[in-house]
Amino acid sequence: MNSKQKRFFLTEEEIPTQWYNIQADMPNKPLPPLNPKTHEPLGAEDLYPIFAKDLCHQELNTTDPWIDIPEEVREQYKYYRSTPLVRAYGLEKALGTPAHIYFKNESVSPVGSHKLNSALAQAYYCKKEGITNVTTETGAGQWGCALSYAAKVFGLEAAVYQVKISYEQKPYRRSIMQAYGAQVTPSPSMSTRAGKDVLTRDPNNQGSLGTAISEAVELAMTTPNCKYVLGSVLNHVALHQTVIGLEAERQMEKAGEYPDIVIGCFGGGSNFGGISFPFMRHNLLNGKKTRFIAAEPASCPKLTRGVFQYDFGDLSGLTPLLPMYTLGHNFMPTNIHAGGLRYHGAGMIISQLLKDGYMEAVDIQQSETFKAGLLFSKTEGIIPAPESCHAIAATIREALKCKETGEEKVILFNLSGHGLIDMSAYDQYLSGSLQDYEVTNEEVQRNIAELDKII
Repeated sequence: MNSKQKRFFLTEEEIPTQWYNIQADMPNKPLPPLNPKTHEPLGAEDLYPIFAKDLCHQELNTTDPWIDIPEEVREQYKYYRSTPLVRAYGLEKALGTPAHIYFKNESVSPVGSHKLNSALAQAYYCKKEGITNVTTETGAGQWGCALSYAAKVFGLEAAVYQVKISYEQKPYRRSIMQAYGAQVTPSPSMSTRAGKDVLTRDPNNQGSLGTAISEAVELAMTTPNCKYVLGSVLNHVALHQTVIGLEAERQMEKAGEYPDIVIGCFGGGSNFGGISFPFMRHNLLNGKKTRFIAAEPASCPKLTRGVFQYDFGDLSGLTPLLPMYTLGHNFMPTNIHAGGLRYHGAGMIISQLLKDGYMEAVDIQQSETFKAGLLFSKTEGIIPAPESCHAIAATIREALKCKETGEEKVILFNLSGHGLIDMSAYDQYLSGSLQDYEVTNEEVQRNIAELDKII
């Protein structure tokens, strides 16, 4: 290891030409998604009304470990990839840990987060199919920004339903989406049947990702030549994000090290899967013993306190039934600032891997994450997004364990985005007005009990 070197890059020729499909190498494949009406396993053609056809086939592909990245997408990647792998010497020194801490800096993309990796791919496949309009949901706004930009790159019109609390908390993300030409609507809204139903029951509802998904799917199904695209949870989204881990794998080789622990924040699974799956294949195939830790908010703890069961991906039950760790599709998370992590369920692949013991999960309070984010900003110069602060907090926990034991472990985490548009959240933390939220056992059990009515 060259201790003087801090940042590691790849040449254009070294940028991956294929995505990694971990489903092909899993000993236990994810259970199949089910038709929401018949409860029969879905085929790719059953998903055609919602998604672009190529994405439907990627979603259900359990046999091909490597999927070619279209050259048109790879050319767009070259504008910002490879993203740097960085040795966090400043953070290591501040913690007094013998651990070697690395982070993959996805905040350098044009939209400031990892979300563009899949947005470009999904927009490309829609354009290839002749689609003219795309629609989606967004929590904190990173995915909405990415999709808005990617749609413009490939000449598509985009409509984004942004969770209402984030629409109000993060007005500049809304402005970014509009600057790229997208139509942005706070969700729940009166523009769809799904939104009207929510507002009829609760006029002051502040929204959830499940609600916004229902609205976006409804719009896609009722609008000619329009498809729905998704920023996390589904298998094909995690597939596109593996460009992160595949790059990191080569960059770690340049650094002369290999991670003992890989960490990512967790909402639906896109950035966690993106950084983890390429390294996890060596656990699955080659006997490596790397630990993989998903860091989720204590206010939305589906991995640590949810149940593994079939559930809808949205509030209104328009999506397929997915086998997932879930708090129930009608779960309404509290209004934490990490809006991208406020989702009731986990992706099918992540859920199966957690169930089979290939990964771990921790839940972290909001105040601990912002404390970690501020330490990171002071030592590494980057203000992280509230979502990424969860990964940093989990990394700090593991680094301090190394300090206690004297173990010189290598820790890699994904810095999924910057927090330059999240400063109101930091203001609240610095002023002492930021609150912690934790779901009670009674709330969890009451919500999960509703799942028995589904299947």
